[in-house]
Order: sequence, then C-alpha cells, then structure tokens
Amino acid sequence: MKAYKPFHSRFDPCPPIGIKFYSTPPQLYIGFQPPNLQQFSPKEALMKGTLWPAFYDFYENPYKGKGRDEV
Repeated sequence: MKAYKPFHSRFDPCPPIGIKFYSTPPQLYIGFQPPNLQQFSPKEALMKGTLWPAFYDFYENPYKGKGRDEV
C-alpha cells in the first residue's frame, strides 16, 4: 500500500482532500519471470487466480459486509 498527499493551494476554495492511498500490482517489480518459482497447488491457484505466490496480490473488497442499503 502506498500513499501520497495531493497539493492543495491556499487559494483553493475547496477543502483539502487529505492522504490518498493506492496499491500497485507485484508484477510491476518483477521484470522477467525467474526460473523455479514456488507454485501454489492447482486447487489453491484457481482460488487465488495465479499459479505463483510472487504474483499474488490480495484484494480486500471495500463493500464486503455492508448491506445493500448502506452502499
């Protein structure tokens, strides 16, 4: 997880946004796939969407646990 604070001018009539957070996928940091990478089992790979743990990026649903009326 990474964060940055957007620029806010003192002449801007809008309130400041504050800190923004974002996530970058792990494949941005691996140029070529190295040989002999560890692998998930086939069942686990289907559940996670990738065969290699190095490329797995967990996504937490921000709407999980909320009812339809609270969204």
